[in-house]
Amino acid sequence: MKSVSLLSVLAAVASATPTLKEPPASEDLFLPLLLQEMVSVSISCNLQDHVNINPILAFWAGDERFYLRGIDYQPGGASANEDPLADPKVCKRDIKYFKELGVNVIRVYAVDNKADHDECMKALDDAGIYLVLDVNNPKYSINRATPGPSYNAAYIQSVLATVEMFAQYENTLAFFSGNEVMNDEKDTDKSAPYVKAITRDMRNYIKARKLRKIPVGYSAADVASNRMQTAHYMNCGSEEVRSDFFAFNDYSWCNSDFKTSGWDVKVKNFTDYGIPIFLSEYGCIESRPRKFQEIKPMMDSDMSSVYSGGLMYEYSLEDNDYGIVKIKGNTVTPEDEFDLFKSALSKYPAPTGSGGAAKASHGVECPKSESVWQVDPSYLPEMPAQAEKYMKDGAGKGPGINGKGSHFDTDSGTATASMTVGTSTSTGDSSSSNSDDDSGAAALGFGALYVTGAATFFTLFGTLLL
Repeated sequence: MKSVSLLSVLAAVASATPTLKEPPASEDLFLPLLLQEMVSVSISCNLQDHVNINPILAFWAGDERFYLRGIDYQPGGASANEDPLADPKVCKRDIKYFKELGVNVIRVYAVDNKADHDECMKALDDAGIYLVLDVNNPKYSINRATPGPSYNAAYIQSVLATVEMFAQYENTLAFFSGNEVMNDEKDTDKSAPYVKAITRDMRNYIKARKLRKIPVGYSAADVASNRMQTAHYMNCGSEEVRSDFFAFNDYSWCNSDFKTSGWDVKVKNFTDYGIPIFLSEYGCIESRPRKFQEIKPMMDSDMSSVYSGGLMYEYSLEDNDYGIVKIKGNTVTPEDEFDLFKSALSKYPAPTGSGGAAKASHGVECPKSESVWQVDPSYLPEMPAQAEKYMKDGAGKGPGINGKGSHFDTDSGTATASMTVGTSTSTGDSSSSNSDDDSGAAALGFGALYVTGAATFFTLFGTLLL
C-alpha cells in the first residue's frame, strides 16, 4: 500500500498489512492444497458458481477460469483506520461505482471484527463482487521491530475472530495474512517466520472449525531485492505450512509496455512457482493520467498462464493521490482516471479457457540465506499454548478495530518453542502434470467458486494497513 508520510515513531510497526495470528481457514473461494478432494461451496444471490480446488493452478467458477479484475478500497486512507463494510451508507454509496467500473473484486485493508457486516456483504454479493480481506489492522498486527512478542494470543484471537466472521459470507474470496510486513527496511526479514506462522494458523483454524475453505496468502511489498525470497519462503516446506496463493504489489508499469516495465521478467520469475499468484496492488502514478494498459497483458497470453489478474490501487483519492474518485461527505465525484480504468476493463475482458494454467500445484525450494534474507526455513514458532483453545472452541468475538492493541500484549501468551518443518518441496503435490506455468491463478466465478492447484488461498498506527 502506498502512503505519503508515516509517523517515524511508528515506523517499526508493520506498516502495509498487519499479520495474522491463529490458523484461520475457510472454505469457499480457494481451498488448501492439503485438501486433495474437490470441494464445492454454494454462493447465494448473484454469485452462482462454487469455488473449488482441483488439480489446475488457477481460480475457477464452474468451467470458467476466474481472473481478479478488482480495485483496492480504503476510503479515508490508511490513517483513518475505518471499516467501510460496517456502514451500509458508505458501502452502498460506493458499490454503485464499483458496478459502473465493472470490477469483480474489492480489497479491504482492515475491518472492525466487533461490527456487523451483513448488509454490506449482501450488497456486494448482489452486485456480483467478491472480497479479498486483510485480517490485520493497525493495532492488531505483527510488529516489525519486535515480531516475536507481537505474535501472541491476543493478536491471534483478533485474526481468527475476523476469519470466523467473514468465512460465513460466500463472497469472501481470500484472506491476506499480512501486507508488506517484509519490505526494504533493515531486518524486516526477521518478521517472516511470524507471518508464515499466522498463515499456517489461519489455514489450520479454517480446517479445525470446518469453515468455508477460503484461501490464505500473503501480499508482498514492491521490493525487488527480496520479492523472490519472500515468495519462495511462503511456498516452501511441508504442505501444512505453505500458503494457498501469493500476491505482490507492483508499481513498475508507468504508462509503458510489457518489456519496459519489466513485467516480462516477472512472468518468467514466477513460471512454475507452484501456487496461484496475482497483483495485490498496481497503478503507477509517475505518468498521468494513467491509461491502465497493463490490464491487456494481464488478460492475455502474456501473463494468463502464470497470473490470475490483479487489483488496481485505488478507489478513493487520498493524500497519496492514487484514487480515481473524490469523496466529500456522501458525494462521490469520479476523476478522469475513473473513466480510463472503466474503459480499460471493458476493452480487455477476461480470456476464456484455462489460459495455460499449470496442471499441478507444488512447493518450491526454500530461499538460501544472503544479505537481504537471513531466515532459517527449518523452524517456525509454534502457536502460543494460550491460543490453542481457539481451534476447538472458536475465537469468539473480536476486540474491534479500536481495541487496546496486541503488539506488546505478551501477558496473553507468546510462542515458547519452534516446530521443525521441511525446507523444500519442489515436486508436484496435486494430481496431473505440470503445464507451462506455475503460479497460475485461483479461479473464481460468481456464486460458487473453486481454486485449482492452490495450496489452500497497516500499517503503522495511523498510516498503512498491513
